[in-house]
Amino acid sequence: MIRSRKIIKDKDRIPDMDKEFSKKDLNDFLEKMNNMMSKPDAKAMDEARKHLDAIAKPLDGLGKFEHILVKVAGITGSPRIDLSSKKVLVLCSDNGIVEEGISQSGQDVTKAVAISLSKGNSSVCRMAGAVGASVTPVDMGIACDETPDGVVSKVMADDLTEEVFSKDIDDKLILTYSRRGSRNFMKEPAMTDTEVIHAINIGRLLVKEEVSKGTKLIATGEMGIGNTTTSSAVAAMLLGKRAEETAGRGAGLDNAGLVHKIEIINAAIDKYKGESDAPFKALATFGGYDIAGMAGIFLGGAIYRVPVVIDGLISATAALVAECLFPGVRDFMIPSHIGKEPAMKEILKKLALDPVICADLALGEGTGAVMLFPLLDQVLAVYNGNTTFDDISVGQYHRF
Repeated sequence: MIRSRKIIKDKDRIPDMDKEFSKKDLNDFLEKMNNMMSKPDAKAMDEARKHLDAIAKPLDGLGKFEHILVKVAGITGSPRIDLSSKKVLVLCSDNGIVEEGISQSGQDVTKAVAISLSKGNSSVCRMAGAVGASVTPVDMGIACDETPDGVVSKVMADDLTEEVFSKDIDDKLILTYSRRGSRNFMKEPAMTDTEVIHAINIGRLLVKEEVSKGTKLIATGEMGIGNTTTSSAVAAMLLGKRAEETAGRGAGLDNAGLVHKIEIINAAIDKYKGESDAPFKALATFGGYDIAGMAGIFLGGAIYRVPVVIDGLISATAALVAECLFPGVRDFMIPSHIGKEPAMKEILKKLALDPVICADLALGEGTGAVMLFPLLDQVLAVYNGNTTFDDISVGQYHRF
């Protein structure tokens, strides 16, 4: 049964977010961001591989985890791997497509869970606390009159932040949200170009801020009723598929609800056919502020050289968007798990990323990404413990 939905429209909004970027302006932005990225450090990766091979264990004995550690060395530029400070950034926003009855819950749930996140009571907070990680909820566009206490609503701007995003700045702080929930993409594109770029920049700035605090590993999380619909639609566009191949039950739709969700996505795809084929336009047309913001987090990982962990479908969709817009950013991503939503496997295949957890997770909030944290700590205990073959009086294995 679909519950009634509380829809809050254009309240407390940054001005001048409706303008469309010219193709040149958009290309200039993408070029600027791409030029800030660098490639993983090949020397650090080689040293990490040699270090792993020198540890008293069979070659590649830690399987995929060895590849992850080598990747982290390349990301950070050092074979001395430190993942001691871990953060989960949970981007919270609402989606106008909820008006079409594609979710079991109403938008009031997004605010309620954001409050739970701020108090440390949500699932991801419990899980993060158990492994020594911290959680920061961020208001990317919650459909409410004002941001709940304890939820981040401003971030420090920098010289790269375009002037249009600085209208409501106080002491160089910029609002993390541009609008109280995205638009209904059955009626109009979900976001303007300016809003998309704003959200991407917010994600980048969040990473910059975390790195300045000493954060060594970031997990992407989200909260927003309707965001399995937005992500399934974006994924369908980027993968060249229909909704039947990308959309699942989300938070628990029944059979009729799933059929309706698929029909809505396909109808929207047909409506915008030819207008939203490019990755940026697909994101602006169908996506949400959480997806755009997480794409910015992945970009930030590549710019500020910190590994970023992919969570479930929404996070994976953002990762795919990021790679389409900023080629090479996937080299700074770490996949955590295969979720239940149909598009997950195809997205990770497209990104050539191989997750280590297969548990039919569908909780969201970054919980799957957090489950990777203790596994990495255990592998690092071996890596940093550095028990050599000489220590146990055994001959070293050699590669052939």
